[in-house]
Amino acid sequence: MAGGAFEDTEAAKRAHLYEYKITGYFIFSCIVAASGGALFGYDLGVSGGVTSMDDFLKRFFPKVYRRKQEHLKETDYCKYESQILTLFTSSLYFAGLVSTFAASHVTRKKGRKASILVGSISFFLGAVLNAAAVNIAMLIIGRILLGVGIGFGNQAVPLYLSEMSPAKIRGAVNQLFQLSTCLGILVANFINYETDKLHPWGWRLSLGLATVPATVMFLGGLALPETPNSLVEQGKFEEARKVLEKVRGTSKIEAEFADLVDASKAAQAIKHPFRNLLKRRNRPQLIIGALGIPAFQQLTGMNSILFYAPVIFQSLGFGSNASLYSSLITSGALVLASLISMAFVDRWGRRKFFLEAGCEMICYMVAVAITLALEFGQGKTLPKGTSYFLVIIISLFVLAYGRSWGPLGWLVPSELFPLETRSAGQSMVVCVNLFFTALIAQCFLVSLCHLRYGIFLVFAGLIIIMSCFIYFLLPETKQVPIEEVCYLWSKHPIWKKIVGDEPRTEGKSAEN
Repeated sequence: MAGGAFEDTEAAKRAHLYEYKITGYFIFSCIVAASGGALFGYDLGVSGGVTSMDDFLKRFFPKVYRRKQEHLKETDYCKYESQILTLFTSSLYFAGLVSTFAASHVTRKKGRKASILVGSISFFLGAVLNAAAVNIAMLIIGRILLGVGIGFGNQAVPLYLSEMSPAKIRGAVNQLFQLSTCLGILVANFINYETDKLHPWGWRLSLGLATVPATVMFLGGLALPETPNSLVEQGKFEEARKVLEKVRGTSKIEAEFADLVDASKAAQAIKHPFRNLLKRRNRPQLIIGALGIPAFQQLTGMNSILFYAPVIFQSLGFGSNASLYSSLITSGALVLASLISMAFVDRWGRRKFFLEAGCEMICYMVAVAITLALEFGQGKTLPKGTSYFLVIIISLFVLAYGRSWGPLGWLVPSELFPLETRSAGQSMVVCVNLFFTALIAQCFLVSLCHLRYGIFLVFAGLIIIMSCFIYFLLPETKQVPIEEVCYLWSKHPIWKKIVGDEPRTEGKSAEN
């Protein structure tokens, strides 16, 4: 089978012949690779905490620090409005957006492991530069290096996990990436809570400790095997067979290996995978996997909370320590949600998590908006009871996101692409994801300032749109072998009208 390029009915029947055991080698490989999510998570958590620290603001953003001390009506929502301050956060994601195209080439030609190693080195260098920063230029350059690291890591790790996983547990294994991300966020918020007490250099420790997950990822990456899919793609068939036998814990891998080889034949015929994404047969993967899901994942508003949880809570009247403590609660909820999703996603399916959690998230965003409209913005801090209510509502929102759009935003796209466009497709996923991440990071604080509580209503409206997108366009992919997901499109009531008429011939998938 060729992952969407052939109409091979025999290959379509091979999935039931796949055999596997959960081996120590498989567990080690997946845990080490998933540590790449800690890079992304640590940065998500640490940047918001650092930008709320007085010592950091005094040194680099004194105007923001002075505004933070004010309690005037016109500054309640606008204390942190500074395009340079938000550039500190968003520059990383713009850099990741650009670097993911280089990562696509490395991932396809040199393998998933190579991209993981490159990403860890770049992230390490960026963390060192940020910790040593004496001016804004050093901060931004360091953030760019961090962004390159995230661009490479986010490109390779979800692919690695999906390709190493047996179909029946692929959802849970792929979500190790999200779990690692959430743990990175939790650890970063805990570190921020402690380093905020270390004056005046605590922020340097917060930024510098990003070298730890980068070092773990690099050293672990050296011991990682390449995925069988990538080895076959590179023409290393014997090595691929050995790795597949070792990962699956059985010598009976002929059916799965045959699917990999068939998919590789199609991949070798594709000289321009990005152009191939535009073909009719790849239209569902392009619209759902490369564009829709990664964009919508950011438009939920969740990353605004992750970036700026301490900033948001301070803007809403919480004290410095209280805001960091509240962000600890929300990041802890995110870890719990990831564990829930891992436990049930292969049993309940992707669509149910998307749709059920989407309904909850709409309600929570509306509740936050109504609460702020009634209680906040009058030049005074929020009442204690209202503050507790907001923390609870935001935590519930995090729980809903953390078992749906958070992990599934990486899992589902990694399942959709056939091998011949998988690396290019994942680059598009990361590119679109980071573009909207950077956009939200750059625009959220100014939007909070001008739209006030209305920004949360905007997010609620966007979640309604994205839930409809999932309901009408996404087929269920649970326990479907990754090289056979292509057959879902011809059975889907909408997509079959688009992909069903394009001729597919055995052994011919070259581009026109």
